[in-house]
Amino acid sequence: MGRLFNLDNPVMNALNKLADLIILNFLTMICCIPIFTIGASATALHYVALKIVRDEETYIIKGFFKSFRQNFKQATIMWIIMLLALAVLIGDFVIISKSGIAFPSWIRVALIAIGILFVFAIMHAFPMLAKFDNTIRGTFKNSLYMGILSLPKTILMMVCWVIPAVIAIYVYQALPIVIMLGISGPAFLNALLYNKTFKRFEPQEEVASDEDWTVPVEETEEVPGDGKDAQDFPEEKENGEQL
Repeated sequence: MGRLFNLDNPVMNALNKLADLIILNFLTMICCIPIFTIGASATALHYVALKIVRDEETYIIKGFFKSFRQNFKQATIMWIIMLLALAVLIGDFVIISKSGIAFPSWIRVALIAIGILFVFAIMHAFPMLAKFDNTIRGTFKNSLYMGILSLPKTILMMVCWVIPAVIAIYVYQALPIVIMLGISGPAFLNALLYNKTFKRFEPQEEVASDEDWTVPVEETEEVPGDGKDAQDFPEEKENGEQL
């Protein structure tokens, strides 16, 4: 019986992760309510989800708000860009479908191709922002490359996000599960998929815990998101809060 309640027991470890994911799910839902904070919330969500996948020591609430504050400006700008791009794509599809004008078929095909590239460009965007220092342009570009090069995983990541919505619509009995894990669950599964890919860009060094909130900042350090091409290649994000 003692082994069952041992924290190193696989069952207890799984239950601890489940509890962390439930907390993370509600935390993300609450922080997404203002709408404009969805970008920062999604970044913080992936920051904590990756730590849970890697069994790294983390305090869910403290780690979440650490990433939320650190990446708020960049994540918000990226979120606005995504919304504008999505609005343009939807508007173009509506015009082609409802205007009654006979547009060439290649335009519809081109829009579909752009839509697919758009999805590829955003699937890894917030996870990469949570883990790596980069410009907004560089983050989107590397997310697109990663989405294309790891195509099977990217498709699985999309499926992970679609499943909760399908369950909520067609399986009403499972709605409580969706409420508890509908956001953090897919984020956790996504982190399982991109974890090994991210490790290729990370230096082999011990990761500090969430207790380390500050690090020395060199005066010559470039500010992420300033649009400079030199930051296109990702660098691992500092463990402390960026000022």
